[in-house]
Amino acid sequence: MTADILPTRYADSALKTLDIELQALETLKEALQAPALGRSVDEAIQTLAATPGRVIVTGMGKSGHIARKIAATMRSTGTSALYLHPGEASHGDLGVITKEDVVLAITWSGETAELGDIFHYCRRYGVKLIVATSHANSTAARAADICLIMPPVREACPNELAPTSSTTLQLVLGDALAVALIEARGFTSSDFRVFHPGGNLGAQLCMVGDIMGTGDAIPRVGSDASLTSATIEMSRKRYGCTAVVDGADRLIGAFTDGDLRRCITVYDLNDNIGLHMSPNPLTVARDTLASEALRILNENAISVLFVVDADKLVGIVHMHDIVRAGVA
Repeated sequence: MTADILPTRYADSALKTLDIELQALETLKEALQAPALGRSVDEAIQTLAATPGRVIVTGMGKSGHIARKIAATMRSTGTSALYLHPGEASHGDLGVITKEDVVLAITWSGETAELGDIFHYCRRYGVKLIVATSHANSTAARAADICLIMPPVREACPNELAPTSSTTLQLVLGDALAVALIEARGFTSSDFRVFHPGGNLGAQLCMVGDIMGTGDAIPRVGSDASLTSATIEMSRKRYGCTAVVDGADRLIGAFTDGDLRRCITVYDLNDNIGLHMSPNPLTVARDTLASEALRILNENAISVLFVVDADKLVGIVHMHDIVRAGVA
């Protein structure tokens, strides 16, 4: 069946699912704005941020899949976390939990039998237990040190059986905890890149200092250099230009192959480079995002930026360096 004759009832069903789950999210938002859940979430975040150990996230079935994702999000945003399968926990893996850890258990019903051994272990060894459940009087809620009571919502499943709206709320609550921990820990984009060195995320968070040329790779001449020596230096390096620096290695100008073409047939090659350089060239700091450097290059129709630290020349970056890093 082709897309152009797809019965609209399927699209209508999909839209109905979205409406039900959006309403569930509105219900969660209202619950978070109320004192009970709001205070519990505050306490949970303070506990998670203060733990010297790890966050052990656990759950069974669909809640287990959500727990895996929550642990992964926390790990990638600066919170040491891992997923513990309740079934494996009962057969030796309880040993991964230490007294310095915090356990975060995800269970909609609060009566997931497989979580029982984890609860007993936490109680026995004084491990902090945070539970997210929708049933305040459940076994899990009673076992918790901190209980995040999720509001009851309608499942999007037409039989109101398959976890749909409920798992959406669990996932969103996990994201809310992870993002709050980012703020609590002062986690920056630089920190984020440490955990995401590969792929598009790593490229977008790459800094100029990671890809710039340094040391002998930087084309440079002193302010007393001749037009000839500047041309030779520019030709020796791959950037199509040379920096002009003073005696303290401060950047005072740039001489490019365009400058050379404009002056070579008119001026004496023994002229001082200061007569032909472009003063005050565009610069960036080493902690500038490569994507921002690319924007500056494009907006100014140039291909090279010098990198300075307190006016001193420390590097050079070409558009090709940024493209090779995967930013473009």
